[in-house]
Order: sequence, then structure tokens, then C-alpha cells
Amino acid sequence: MKIALAQINPTVGDIAGNLRKIRGMISRAGRRKVDLVVFPELCITGYPPRDLVDQTHFVGKNKQAIQELAEHVTGPAVIVGFIDINATGGEKGLHNAAAVLAHRKVIAVRAKTLLPNYDVFDETRHFAPADQNDPVPLFGKRLGLTICEDMWHVPSVWAGSPYKRDPVAELAKKGCDFFINISASPFHQGKTQLRLDLIRHHAQRWNKPFLFVNQVGGNDEVLFDGHSIAVDAKGRVLAQAAGFREDLILVDTTRTGQEEWQDDPAIHQVGDALVMGLKDYTRKCGFKKVVLGLSGGIDSAVTAALAVEALGKNNVVGVSMPSPFSSKGSIIDAQKLSKRLGIKLLSIPITSVFLSYKKSLKKTFGRRPPDVTEENLQARIRGTLLMALSNKFGMLLLTTGNKSELSMGYCTLYGDMNGGLAVISDVLKTTVYKLGRLINRRKEIIPEASFTKPPSAELRPNQTDQDSLPPYEVLDAIVQAYVEEGKDVAEITALGYSRSLVEKVLETIDRSEYKRRQAAPGLRISEKAFGMGRRMPIARGDFRA
Repeated sequence: MKIALAQINPTVGDIAGNLRKIRGMISRAGRRKVDLVVFPELCITGYPPRDLVDQTHFVGKNKQAIQELAEHVTGPAVIVGFIDINATGGEKGLHNAAAVLAHRKVIAVRAKTLLPNYDVFDETRHFAPADQNDPVPLFGKRLGLTICEDMWHVPSVWAGSPYKRDPVAELAKKGCDFFINISASPFHQGKTQLRLDLIRHHAQRWNKPFLFVNQVGGNDEVLFDGHSIAVDAKGRVLAQAAGFREDLILVDTTRTGQEEWQDDPAIHQVGDALVMGLKDYTRKCGFKKVVLGLSGGIDSAVTAALAVEALGKNNVVGVSMPSPFSSKGSIIDAQKLSKRLGIKLLSIPITSVFLSYKKSLKKTFGRRPPDVTEENLQARIRGTLLMALSNKFGMLLLTTGNKSELSMGYCTLYGDMNGGLAVISDVLKTTVYKLGRLINRRKEIIPEASFTKPPSAELRPNQTDQDSLPPYEVLDAIVQAYVEEGKDVAEITALGYSRSLVEKVLETIDRSEYKRRQAAPGLRISEKAFGMGRRMPIARGDFRA
């Protein structure tokens, strides 16, 4: 059978727009004389639809779209993801489902069996699982059709599997000829290889080809990388789609695979993911331009460079806001960066505003010496100015804080945390430097001083980040172990760090939850990002005491 895998970028809630995109891909595939076109999970509604599924009108529009699409299917058959009504009348009234369309009608519907309920997933909140799943007869073949998580019960490959059922094995035992999995599988570092290992496991175990089509694009914090792929019965690659962009690939299930798996280096994938996520968040939220503060440091420099790649230099505005403590070098570095990127740079000094704030507060503060209060005032002045520009000119404000800082609360509420999107908030500081080197791989765009000078908020004389934080190489390792890998004090200490340091870092991370709860949404590139995938209480006791 000749099959097209249509890797598309749907927008959540834009049912009409998603339907147009699907029809366009069907037309493209039809010109290639294929038998079947396969689309990703819930591509009619976009994934994840979250509590939109509680709106009856939304579900009805999605069902109507399936019928409209089916009436126009006269060429190749189509498999498309949508929300179906649970006909059994169980507690959950909906299914995450796949419709098979042919000859102007819906010829089969299959529901998702395994519903993920961890990290960014919340599917048991809305959907009921399938009781059973039988192969779909089509053109003399029996298709083993599964949806995303249904292929993830392979404990030997993915130790995190919480399931008891294996839907792929069930279909294989019922005599399917090959497997098709439609997915909205989010990206994180290392995910592409893990998926391929799972797919190859199923193909080799049952000696059947396995076809996987994945959504691409960014929907809020969650990024989808695409990388759709088909392998033969031996696990050899038949065809693979591009990463981080829409694509259409053709697969002949009767052929033998020969292609080697082509996977981009990890740091390239992080960069591509952030560019895609920034572009989609801006576009899908109705913005055309972005604004951000440029401090001369590596974080704002990397964020600005990513924004230019995502949106073009004419749609990015940088703002330099020197204070009494800003170094001349940092101001020059911001100017160099903006010139090399070709973006507009506004200069709005904050010294007079800062002095006015201090004068207003002098009587109230009395003889209390300057401390972090005055430092935060500067950050909040900058945040207010940036929000004013965002409001006045309709630009999306990008925050530039990284995951290391956000972990430790090394950021100011209503100051440098202001904004509509936190582009690198899931990127550790050491990885920010790597992204900067990637950006500079062909020519120097980010000034070298941004890499070599000690990181500093420049809110007091001679300040550096390491006045308050451990060296980033140490901090990042502890943050990764605790936040992303779930290790406790003893396990992290066993990695070679002092127990007192580990305890202090973990305590600070926990105490900073109130700040993160008020942060802008950030683009997820790790297995455990702050935000919807990590739901921690703010008011809590110390169970480690």
C-alpha cells in the first residue's frame, strides 16, 4: 500500500483553518497517487485542546468538520484525529479518536486506549479509554491503528511506562498487516531517539512495518517536533519527515527500508524547537512584532537572535535601559548585537526614574541601608517601561530569564519576569551558552564579551551572579537532578556535591515556587519544565527536615 504521512501544524481551536490545511495536504498527496493519507492525533481541533473539550459547541464543530471532510474524500482514503462521542455512555463522554474516511463517508472510528495523565498530559480529565481495538479493513489490508500513547507500553525501552495493556501487541495478535500510529507527541531533548527505539521494537517484535505520523508546531508551552517516520518489518527506515516544520512523506509498505536514521545534534534541536515555538506562539496569539530588553548579557542576546530567526529582523525591537550600575561594556555589547542582528534598538536610561523612586521612598525607608529592595526597583522600572512599549505598539514582550535563574528565584516579580512569553525559561544557563556558540558558528553575532564576562544583573557595584548562586556548572547539574530527574538530597549528594550545598539549592528552589506561578508561559524543551507539567504547592512544609 502507498501511504502519505501528512505532518501538519494545527492551531488549537481553529477548526476551520485546520480543515483547510488538511484538505490542502490531501490534494498534494492525491497528486502523488497514494492509497491513504494519514494525519496526526486530534488534528481537527489541535492538540492539546484542554478544557475547550468541555464546550459542547466546540465538540460539535469538530464532529461536523469530520462529516464535511468525509463528503469530499473521493480519492485516497484518509485517517484523521478528532474528538468522538463515547457511545457507551460512561462517566467520560468523549474519546480521543481516529476516523478512517473513504468513498465520501466515515468507514471506521478507533479510540485511544492508553490515556496519559502525567507531566503536560491530562487526558483522563476528559476522555474515556477504548475498551477494545480491532484492525481496520482497507483495500484488502488490515490496519493496526493506534493513537500516540498506545505505542508507549514498552518497559524494556521506556522504563517510565505506567501501563498494563499493550495495544500494539493486541492488534498484532488480531492479525493486522502493519501498524499506523497517529500522534501529538511533544518534544523534549532525547525524545526523537526514544521514539525510534519504540517504533523499531514494535516492528521487529511482530515482523510488521510501523508508520508513525506526528504533529509539528507550538501550542502554548508545548512544542511538537514532527519527525514522522516509517520503518519496515526489520526496523529499517523507509522514510522520515523533517523536524520542526510541516512535511509530507510517501511510504510504500511493500518495500524494504534502507535509509539510515538522520537525527540532528541535540543543541541544534533545542534551537530549532525554540525558534518554532516562538514563531508559533507569536503568530497564533495574533502578534506580529516582539520587544525585549537587551542588557549586553548572554541570555538577552540569545533570545534576540532566536527572535530574529523566528520573525525576521524588522519584527524585533531591542531596548537598552542603562542604570547607574550598568557597565559601559554591557551598553556597547547591546549596541553591537542589535547592529549585527539588524534590529531597532531603543535607549531609555532609567537613572532619573530610579532616583525619583528613591526620593519618594526616602522618608518611609528612613535610615535603613540599601539592599535588594533598591536592586528590585531597577528591575521593576525596566519591566514597566517594556510593558509600556508592548501596550503602546502592540508588541509581544519576551522575557529573557533562563531555567537556572528561575529555579533559584534569581529574578524579580513585576520586573525582569514581565512579559507574554519566556523563551528560554526551560534552558539551563550552561545550555544558553551552547546556544550562543551555535548562533555564532558561522560569524560572530553575539559579542564575545557576552560569553566571557562574569554573568551579572548589574544592579549594584561589582555585582556578579556568583555572589548569590553557585557556579552555573554546579547549579545546573543539581537543578537537572532535582527538577528534571526527581532525585532527592541523598542521591544528588552521591553525585559528588556537598550535602549542605544540595540542601540549600533544593530549599531555594522550593521556596521560589510563588514566583514561578506568576511567570510568563515558557517553551518546554526538557522532560520536566516549570509550568503545567510540574504542579507544586506554594504553601508547604519541609518534609526533608
